[in-house]
Amino acid sequence: MVVFDAIQCVLSILAMISIGYVLSRRGWFDEHASELFSKMVVRVSLPALMISNLLTTFDRGTLFEAGMGIFIPMACMLLLYGMGLVLVRLIHIPPNKRGVFLAMFTFSNTVFIGLPVNVALFGEESTSFVLLYYVANTVLFWTIGVGGIQRDGMSGHAPSVSSRLKSFLSPPLMGFLFAVLLILLNLKLPRFVMDACKYMGNLTTPLSMLYIGIVINSITMQDVRFDKDMVTVLTGRFVLAPLLILAFLYYLPLPDLMKKVFVIQAAMPVMTQIAIVSQAYRADYKYAAAMVTVTTMVSLVFIPLYMFALSNI
Repeated sequence: MVVFDAIQCVLSILAMISIGYVLSRRGWFDEHASELFSKMVVRVSLPALMISNLLTTFDRGTLFEAGMGIFIPMACMLLLYGMGLVLVRLIHIPPNKRGVFLAMFTFSNTVFIGLPVNVALFGEESTSFVLLYYVANTVLFWTIGVGGIQRDGMSGHAPSVSSRLKSFLSPPLMGFLFAVLLILLNLKLPRFVMDACKYMGNLTTPLSMLYIGIVINSITMQDVRFDKDMVTVLTGRFVLAPLLILAFLYYLPLPDLMKKVFVIQAAMPVMTQIAIVSQAYRADYKYAAAMVTVTTMVSLVFIPLYMFALSNI
């Protein structure tokens, strides 16, 4: 049953990607639609999702209680990013792809696939730990991750200070900081605002999946190559990331459920927003979209394995 639930979670994601692909093939969507979807996700639905999820999951007490756990995934992601910096030179990643490669190697799909998979395995009580990992993933992605992608779009040149500041103060990160501030001040938003954030936030997954389907339609077989880049990203996502989390958590006196959720979150496919942000910053978004699709398909094998292993611990 556990393995079947995991496979169904991933298949639902692939089904939505397929809808975007088919509708794009039929002429419903074009490059303008993909650009619109990317802007909608980054600037509207994802910030709304951050506000809705954080304010409904955490209060001041649980935020402080869970706060220490956030440093574990952050430390692991920083280690992964450091390993990636070494690997880009060892396997000779082109300078205009390094930021996208590092983001794919380091950051995982913690909400679109991670949330339903963890809820299927551990129940609704796992949601707070899912969001904790999501916050760590999001903060680092919208700082060091986006900075690298932005550099790719500028042909390897370092972005200006103003560009870095604009990248750091991205809408999703601002949504996160706003939600945390409200939680710390013990303030509540009116119900109609929370409902609006919830409904807009719910657009994030379908819009992102449709976007990936549109981009896949524009990809040729030359864009999907089983080479050293792909093998390295797959190894980082499904082997190195969960093993690092396990090594960090083994001796720490943290709740067992938190440990299990963090391992599953670390073993997720490539983060969907990498492809969306890559297009927004004129980086190699086809390369990113291809890897999002490949890692999502490969996760059909790895996620059930990790779920089965953790369910027997």
